[in-house]
Parts: sequence; structure tokens; C-alpha cells
Amino acid sequence: MNIKSLCIAIACTVTCVFVFAQSPKGEIKPGPLHHTPESALGLISQAQVGLPTSVTGGAVYVGSFSKSPKPNNSKIPVVLFMHGSSGLGLKAIAEWQQWLAGLGIASFAPNSFALTDRMTYTSPIDKDNYEKLHAFRATEIEITLKALQQLSWVDTNKVVLAGTSEGAVPVARYIGKEFAGRIMFAWTCEENYFVALHKTAIPDDQPTLNIISSTDPYFSQSNPWIGNQQATGHCGAALKNNKKASIVLIPGGPHTVLTFTQAKGPVEGFLKDLFKF
Repeated sequence: MNIKSLCIAIACTVTCVFVFAQSPKGEIKPGPLHHTPESALGLISQAQVGLPTSVTGGAVYVGSFSKSPKPNNSKIPVVLFMHGSSGLGLKAIAEWQQWLAGLGIASFAPNSFALTDRMTYTSPIDKDNYEKLHAFRATEIEITLKALQQLSWVDTNKVVLAGTSEGAVPVARYIGKEFAGRIMFAWTCEENYFVALHKTAIPDDQPTLNIISSTDPYFSQSNPWIGNQQATGHCGAALKNNKKASIVLIPGGPHTVLTFTQAKGPVEGFLKDLFKF
């Protein structure tokens, strides 16, 4: 091999490694993406709730809805929270719900994995399967909202829709106006590998908070396979006409920013202003 051919071989090797790094292959564990009557009940009974002392009459409660203490007659604000792809096992969710309850705000996080053997994945996968998943998660908002409307301790005029990552996509896309406001963690309302179209449907007059790391490993330009060279890494473009929207970028943060101090302050201010307390 002469010097010229050696250089070409080296260049090819470097290029091949670069392309592989840019385009990892995800995995899908096939499974259903339609709730049955049984799994819809489980979505609610297996939900993780956070209840403040005003509801429990004692200590703050964070745990399964099916095991929650008998509520008193208080009606309080509630955050309907859509978990991400890792489910309710993410420690930060319970910590966040505990913190919310300390503010006097209840939270209700339905368990998407109540559907036995539902599809799971490691990104990136094809957009068709992502969209099937997003449509499935959207049905969970409708099911959970109906359940919340039947609970004696829920102030139905003060329900906020929130979610993180996979769970934030249906939050952004929800068309109804039943919610007092919305919070989206770790989602950018942009076209990228995760969606065919972002389809953000938040009314321009609805209070909205978007919080994400400036270097989110999935939805910022830090991700080499984001699939959108113009991606800004936040919901600014989709919310440009919303005068009641705020965007918080956390410099150098990870994908899960729920419990970051830089996120808690804006969330507390947003909810207290919205609920007037």
C-alpha cells in the first residue's frame, strides 16, 4: 500500500466511524399501544399522586393513588403530570411531587405502563412508531382528566397539564381548553427525529411554561442525530404569539431537570401566579 492509498483508507475509516456516531440504531420492544378497559382503570389506580396536608389532614402523601389516604373536603389545585419513557420509576418525579405538595398543590401522574407489555424503545426509532406512541399517550390525558373531574378534592378550574420528554409531546399537542395552563419539561415543540410534525396546539392565550436544558442530549443541537439542523432547542418558535408563555433554559443541564433549583423557581412562580395564592 503506497502513501496515497494509505491516506484514503484512513480517511474512509474516520468517515465510517463518524457516520456511525451520527446515526445510532435504536431498538423497539413490540407491544400494544391501545388501552383496554382494564388498563385504563390501572392507568388511574396505579397513578402516583402527591397530596398536601390540606387534603390528607396529616402528613404530605406521595404514592399510589389506590393507597392514598381518605381526603377531607378541601378543593385544591392539581397538576396532571405525564411521565416520560422511563415511567414513574424515575426518582425525580416523586421528589417533584413531594415538593409541589409542600407548596399546597396536588399532583396526579397516571401510569402509562398499566398497559401490560406495552411498547418500549431505545431512541432513535422510526417516526411512524413514535407517532403511534404519541397518539397513545394523548388518550391518557383524556382518561385521566375525566377521572380527576370525579374526585372531590380537585378544583377543576385549577388543573394544569404538565409532562416531561415523551410525556410532554401530548401536553403540547392537546387541543382542548380544559386546563388552566401547561408546563413542558424537556421538549422543544420542533420537528426532529421524535415526531413527524410537532403539532403544537396550545392556545395563544393560555399560560405556558417550557423548561429544558440548553444542552439537552435528545432535543438540542448537542444531539448529533437530532434530525433538524435549524433546531433551537426550545419551544420559542411554536409559542411566539403567546404573550403568556415563558421559556427557561438551564445551562448545561441533563435531560431530567424537574428538581433543579433553576426549574423549581420558575415553576413555583408560574403556579402561584396562575392559582392566585
